[in-house]
This record gives sequence, C-alpha cells and structure tokens, in this order.
Amino acid sequence: MGGQEVTSLPSSTDKALGLVIDLDTCVGCHACVVSCKEWNTGGYGAPLGDLDPYGAEPVGAFLNRIHTFEVSPDDAPASIVHFPKSCLHCADAPCVTVCPTGASYKRSEDGIVLVDEDMCIGCGLCAWACPYGAREMDPVENVMKKCTLCVDRIYNENIPEIDREPACVRTCPAGARHFGDFSDPESDVSRLVAERGGMDLMPEMGTAPVNKYLPPRPKTRPNAAAPAASQGEPAPDGFLGWLDRALERLG
Repeated sequence: MGGQEVTSLPSSTDKALGLVIDLDTCVGCHACVVSCKEWNTGGYGAPLGDLDPYGAEPVGAFLNRIHTFEVSPDDAPASIVHFPKSCLHCADAPCVTVCPTGASYKRSEDGIVLVDEDMCIGCGLCAWACPYGAREMDPVENVMKKCTLCVDRIYNENIPEIDREPACVRTCPAGARHFGDFSDPESDVSRLVAERGGMDLMPEMGTAPVNKYLPPRPKTRPNAAAPAASQGEPAPDGFLGWLDRALERLG
C-alpha cells in the first residue's frame, strides 16, 4: 500500500472533478467535517441520520472524517499529521462494480460517484469493496451514503458563485482543501499535483482515485542538514512507509 506521484489520470468522463488535500496544511480542526454534516443534514442534500446523539453511545453517518496520527520517521523529528478521508471518486470504482442494484454509479459528465438511495437495499457490498473505508451506512435510513462532492452546491445557480464548491472546501480555514477539474492540466488542482508531487492512495488497488493528497514537506531534526528537494518530487520514503501503516490500521 501507500502513495505515489501522479503522472496521469485515466478517465473516460468529460470532466474529472475532485479534491486535492494538503496534508502539510491541514490542522485537524474538523471544520470540514462539521460543514459537511450541516450541509447534508440541513435540508440541502440527503439528510445524514443520527441515533441517540446526546446519549452514552451516539451513532451517526459522516461523509468526511479526520484521522490524526503521530509520525516518527528515523531521520526527522516526530510530528502530527491530520489525514482527512472521504470518497475518492475513483475512475475505476469497485463500489460501482459490485452494487447489485445499480444504486452506486459514476456520472459520465463529471466523474462524480453517487448513490441512488431509492435503489439502495443496504446490503453493504460497496462498503466491503471500497479499499478506503469511505462508505457509511446511515443508521436511520439503512442505506449507504458517501461524499457527493456537494453536487447540489457546485451546480446550484441560486447561490452566489463563490459558494459553488464543496462545503468542506468553502469552510476550510487553513486552505488545505482544493476543488477542481483534473482533466484540465491548467486547473489549480492539476498544477498543485504536478508541483507538489500529489499522490494516489493505494495505487496497487487499480482504482485510479480522482482525489489526490499532497504530502507533508520534509522536516529535519535540529542542527541536521536539510535533504535536497525540488518541486514535483514524490514524498520521502519515510512518509510513504508511515502512510502504508496508517492505511492498514484504517482498513
């Protein structure tokens, strides 16, 4: 497992809309989680269920989560990395392939992977097939839900143009989340991936995820010489080793 530098994005869609998430910038504040939950529970999108939210064992559906790890590479000081996780809108999405009813599908016009909740029978096959653990069973409606890239926002002409981007991107105070079209090599997201060595997660799975991660910039121990680096280089082996182990734990 692990990440690798992205050189191309195989896709048969007209566009490839997705996110770039900067692991060097994310501060783990969970503003993206809260805004996603609010947008998809406030009557704008598909409401996300909660059971016993103020009780001893609350259960709820979230389309975006943040995992926090301490990274301790051999050649650098320990540091904290916040790892946002949601649907990666894969070009070859296994969740779509295994769905027995066709409820999970990938849009040809923009590459967004969605779920038709009227067709979902809650069998959970898509969750088992997803190597990233990005699917969530709604505890109230008993259907599968996932990140929609706020498809009801990005095309909504009734809201200001500045707000026509995913809620998580719009609210991120650190500017760690970026939204755009990866099929356009001149887009901001494509440029970020090229300049910072953006990574696919678990490329060996063959899913060709649209969303990319920018690795943390290398850190050195006090009084240690900084390693030479240039723009566009992939993440150092130490970080990729940590990413392998972290993804294994997330399962």
